[in-house]
Amino acid sequence: MLSGMSLSDAPAPEAAVPDLSVPTSLLSIQSWVSYGHVGNAAAVFPLQRLGFEVWAIHTVQFSNHTGYGAWTGAVFPPENIAELIDGIEARGVLPQCAGVLSGYMGSGGTVAAVVEAVRRVRAVNPAALYCCDPVMGDVGRGVFVRPELPDLIAAQALSAADILTPNQFELELLTGQSVRTLEEALAAAAALRERMHPGGPRIVLVTSLVRGDAPADSIETLAVTGDGAWLCRTPLLPLDPPRNGTGDAIAALFFGHYLQSGEVTTALQRSMGALYGLLERTHRTGSREIALIAAQEEFVRPSHTFTVDQVG
Repeated sequence: MLSGMSLSDAPAPEAAVPDLSVPTSLLSIQSWVSYGHVGNAAAVFPLQRLGFEVWAIHTVQFSNHTGYGAWTGAVFPPENIAELIDGIEARGVLPQCAGVLSGYMGSGGTVAAVVEAVRRVRAVNPAALYCCDPVMGDVGRGVFVRPELPDLIAAQALSAADILTPNQFELELLTGQSVRTLEEALAAAAALRERMHPGGPRIVLVTSLVRGDAPADSIETLAVTGDGAWLCRTPLLPLDPPRNGTGDAIAALFFGHYLQSGEVTTALQRSMGALYGLLERTHRTGSREIALIAAQEEFVRPSHTFTVDQVG
């Protein structure tokens, strides 16, 4: 067992049974692949297993993720997002939407269209939350979106977001701050919170945190709110290369568990247990794609439970 890390094979508490008297539908606006699991293909199914109705809007439809080096398919125009929401609204169900989840946004027009979708949902359900996964880049890969997108996401999506789920690279990119220690991570996350939607909980979830002052062979997830900060450390599995879609799954799992529990610590523990089970299964199978279907029971009954420690 790693120092400072608590790992148990006892299953974590099951996810709460959804209260059908409150909105349990979600709008997920992300990319889609026919083969494999990234974007909506990584986010929709875990949320459905948690009991949510998910209305998926795809920003692109590709044969597979671009990490393979070759793919087929098309990028959809931003106008599609508004048109599809028009159709959902015409069914009279938009007030049932409890939140919006966004991931990869391939163009500046898509950023604006997502923010407008959030505005429309909030207009009929002011309690709806927006979880923004600011997909822009990663350690080792650098920025892998269009050069203008980081600034547009920072200027438009950030100010609308109630929950933000950057990885360590994206945290540094959005703040312009170096993150090498826990103190630096806390400071950067606090700076982001000041720029988020003023009417919401302003939760920053920093994923894939690897810092010099942490135990070796571990990886961490940090949740920062107005009430404090909490850290969850898990063993670092030898997935080489890292699997695409992991960040998409993290954002969906945390958002879903937070909507069900209303507690950051509960959502952090349950989502990290589920994610570790997913990646452990992926490692065992040796699959290049995350084992989303094979590991589906992990989303509702994680095999492992990790300690969540308050650090701020």
